[in-house]
Amino acid sequence: MDNVQHEFEETVKRIQSQNGVVGLILVNNNGDHITSTFDNRSSVRHSEMMMKLADNPKRFVRNLDPSNELTVLQMGSKRREVVLAPGKDFIMMVLREQNHKSIMEIIGANSL
Repeated sequence: MDNVQHEFEETVKRIQSQNGVVGLILVNNNGDHITSTFDNRSSVRHSEMMMKLADNPKRFVRNLDPSNELTVLQMGSKRREVVLAPGKDFIMMVLREQNHKSIMEIIGANSL
């Protein structure tokens, strides 16, 4: 196992171990699952939602400043919070209950 994969797996474990985390999914830029803690049906539904949610904010940030890019999109409702973190070749989504430690605190700003 190379260092990048090991670091990724450790990040996933750290996120999953936090109170309030409902699940995590990682998809490539085509929407294909790389890993998920959800069942297959939920993974498909969440990945479709992720692809739709991530695309518009990426374009919005680029239109504001072409030299900038979206690193994290965090949205919340009364019950749940969704955090999308698009990378170069993937998009990670974490679904969690509200009123727990921030995902940004869990993964650390430098991990993305």
